[in-house]
Amino acid sequence: MTALASPWQIQSAFVTGSTGLLGNNLVRLLLSRGVRVRALSRSRQKAERQFAGLPVEIVEGEMTNVSGFAERLDGTEVLFHTAAYFRDNYRGGRHWKQLYETNVRGTENLLAHAYDMGVRRVVHTSSINVLLGPAGQLTDETMRRTTKDADDYSFSKLLSDREVDAFLGQHPDLSACMVLPGWMIGPGDMGPTSSGQVILDFLNRKLPGIPRATFSVVDARDVAEAMWAAALKGRRGERYIVAGRHLSMAELFLALEQISRVSAPKRSVPTPFLYILAAVNELWARLTSESALISLAAVRLMNRERDRTHFDHRKSERELGVRFRPIEETLQDTVAWYRDNGWGGAAREQAPIASRRRPDMMRGCAGVVSNEDTVR
Repeated sequence: MTALASPWQIQSAFVTGSTGLLGNNLVRLLLSRGVRVRALSRSRQKAERQFAGLPVEIVEGEMTNVSGFAERLDGTEVLFHTAAYFRDNYRGGRHWKQLYETNVRGTENLLAHAYDMGVRRVVHTSSINVLLGPAGQLTDETMRRTTKDADDYSFSKLLSDREVDAFLGQHPDLSACMVLPGWMIGPGDMGPTSSGQVILDFLNRKLPGIPRATFSVVDARDVAEAMWAAALKGRRGERYIVAGRHLSMAELFLALEQISRVSAPKRSVPTPFLYILAAVNELWARLTSESALISLAAVRLMNRERDRTHFDHRKSERELGVRFRPIEETLQDTVAWYRDNGWGGAAREQAPIASRRRPDMMRGCAGVVSNEDTVR
């Protein structure tokens, strides 16, 4: 959580990816602080459900067609760019075209159109996936991942960040900085995102084993606070890690068990078994034209990034005042939100379609690698 005094007050904002986990929490934060918000969503119907009763100006549009909504950027004081293509990249097959068109070309076009509409302040959502540090040691903002160490998603985010850097170099009157979130969890996850799917599958007892994986988990509300602080205090061209707390999957399951009173899986799942499972899932997906619940790309990333999820927040804490609430609070609020909305636990029979589509013993493993939702 972040609390900072500011010499100026943001009056108006445009938020891309507004119905995603981060986007919707950011919209709510901005509204609570008196900001007029325009919220970009691919689906007006989804946005109207998400923001029912809130004074939000919904803008229907796609990041692959920025020109279609560009005029609605006019009069915006701060642009918060949270939209990204992510989730399907780890569900089998190749998705480079969608990754490039949304994450790279979309960012390039958004910056150009926003600038033409008079926007001079941008907060760009990057990713901890653009960083790579030694196993077991702290990773900071200077430890950039090289392209040879990047999968398609990470490569697209590296290129997206380069678009921001290049645009800053060409437009000295524009101020932009980047926030690098970890694996976000939080209430209001209507997607659900991959993290939400892991929690739902845990609550509904669909996870019989524990994969050997680690990640850095952060409350989406804390990332939203960091985005706000970055808009007020972030330095031009700088990156700020907001990754949260390093956890193993076993530690996450134990915390969920204590909060939800649902027994956690006890058995570890060997990595070789995950590779076999992923191969079978991808074959099944090709035969049925549906997404794989866990892919070879997801398992490779899980294996490659294990114990490389310790992040150094000193810069974000010093310059933005970033603070993180306890993981127990995040999980408590998230579990309560799902149960209150009939998605988990006692209301198991009302679980969303994403939880009921088909049985799979390791559905939640795919979520281990996620730090963003899909295009939102």
